[in-house]
Amino acid sequence: MADRIVLLPDNIANQIAAGEVIQRPASAVKELLENAVDAGATEIKLYLNDAGKSLIQVIDNGAGMSETDARMCFERHATSKIKNIDDLFHIRTMGFRGEALASIAAVAQVELRTRRAQDEVGTCIEIENSQVKKQTPVAAPVGTSICMKNLFFNVPARRNFLKSNAAEMRHIIDEFIRVALAFPGIFFSLTSNGQQLFYLEAGSLKQRIVQLLGNNYSAKLVSVKENTDYLDVHGFIGKPETAKKTRGDQFFFVNNRFIKSGYLHHAIMNAYQDLIPSDSFPAYVLFIDLDPTQVDVNVHPTKQEIKFEDEKIVYAFVQAAVKHSLAQFSITPTLDFDLDASIQGLEAVQKPFTEREQSATRSSTIFQAFTEANQAHKIERDDWTVSGSASSNFVSLTKQLMQLEETAVPEPTQLSTHRAPLTFGTPTQLFNTYLLLPAAEAFYLVHQQAAHERIIYERLEAATLGRPIATQQSLFPVSVELAPSDAVLLTELLPDLQKVGYTIEPFGKSTFVIQGTPADIVSGNEKNTLENILEHYKHFSSELKLPRRELLLRTVAWQQSIKPGTVLGEREMNQLVDDLFACRQPNATASGRPTYVEFSKSQLERMF
Repeated sequence: MADRIVLLPDNIANQIAAGEVIQRPASAVKELLENAVDAGATEIKLYLNDAGKSLIQVIDNGAGMSETDARMCFERHATSKIKNIDDLFHIRTMGFRGEALASIAAVAQVELRTRRAQDEVGTCIEIENSQVKKQTPVAAPVGTSICMKNLFFNVPARRNFLKSNAAEMRHIIDEFIRVALAFPGIFFSLTSNGQQLFYLEAGSLKQRIVQLLGNNYSAKLVSVKENTDYLDVHGFIGKPETAKKTRGDQFFFVNNRFIKSGYLHHAIMNAYQDLIPSDSFPAYVLFIDLDPTQVDVNVHPTKQEIKFEDEKIVYAFVQAAVKHSLAQFSITPTLDFDLDASIQGLEAVQKPFTEREQSATRSSTIFQAFTEANQAHKIERDDWTVSGSASSNFVSLTKQLMQLEETAVPEPTQLSTHRAPLTFGTPTQLFNTYLLLPAAEAFYLVHQQAAHERIIYERLEAATLGRPIATQQSLFPVSVELAPSDAVLLTELLPDLQKVGYTIEPFGKSTFVIQGTPADIVSGNEKNTLENILEHYKHFSSELKLPRRELLLRTVAWQQSIKPGTVLGEREMNQLVDDLFACRQPNATASGRPTYVEFSKSQLERMF
């Protein structure tokens, strides 16, 4: 019987490897940018067309390559970064596996132009499907230009798997930001479809953070710097007020390599304990420098997952460094245990407590109630009296305040006039969050935000199916400047936002003008509303894998719903109940949270 096991041709092996290394355009961008950094470049330019699907080009002024190296770099496991096994444990460069260019050449049409300073002419190589098509000398500046076209041209299934241009562009910007943050001393630029999105001059880390994450961080960054014999920690953290409900502004770098570590993130969250809500995430850009022998970066081809020799000590150092910085800048709460000297001078402290006063105190009903076992809750009414005129005035004032409270709450504009199919008594609001709703043989406890969220969601859903929500045009349009990644996200969402009542137009690179909003958005609150929508959209998209439009509907429904703590008048409560039970699915929000809980008479009888 003939032998069955054969050695795969290089082009097939490379294409298989490319599936792990080059998963989308952003993967290629990351590898090419890191190669430029390793080449010692001080200027790196990235050009894209169609979110990298048709063109990715990286130009650097680094060391360049010889003719032989230019040809060799596309071979599998060909690298200049390591020579022997010991080098694998002393890695300081970004790349070292020798897989990236071979993988790119297997799934794209690649042109490489490169020249060293000592060479008179450069080298141009054209390669496709791992096969060299052309190699010629060429006039070129010092450095390297690598251009890859038509990514996955020979793997149609993989190309069809790619997301929309806006979605792929967001991934590319994420990778670009990570590399640019790691090397603030290098100039970076990013141009997409002829429009320049980033132009980052070389500078300090703080300047680079503000350039990439937004001007709102310029005065809200706290420096972190701790040097020890084992490791050094430096960088910046955001003040507690910059914490957001979504992840995105959290960056860890180990020996200048971006990593993802839930373990170290937990250390940061512990340092911020009691300073931010438990469901919020602080911003941080932290660099950990330690001996390469204490860390293994060869865990995954993307090199974003690493293993520490002693992760517990790294955890402790990071947490301590952040806590120290927060305390140093007087951000953490402190307790003053020194007694105020003025207290000692008070008459109640200085004046002697006579026997007569002690006897009078012990005979009072308040003292007896609080000293008698199981009577601490009992206070006699006789100890708390109000004069007749004062009592009358108090009752009158209370009625006036109740009337003002009912008129002060604005009439909701979103609630419809449908009548509920069930018959309920008058609702009562509890804790400004729940509605207690009596019925014939039961009562319902309604969560006012969840109920309103369901109502708004079904209206927005109807709007996307052909019944657009009316837009209220702004007399004074509001301009909003966003971080570049948020600007790309908003551009992707604009068509769907228009269907649910928002009129927003691009106005420059990362600036948008809000021309109109749904009628229930309070004038002057347009910018905050839009920013919240983007934040919660990112939160939902990280937690749930749903279509873009569904995520947007859930986000806007949450944003526009009545929040806990909002006082509702009787009319508003009745309208909310009517609209809820007129919904197609009144018992739960779109995300599955219950809108109400029913307590039947028989349940109550069993409880008692």
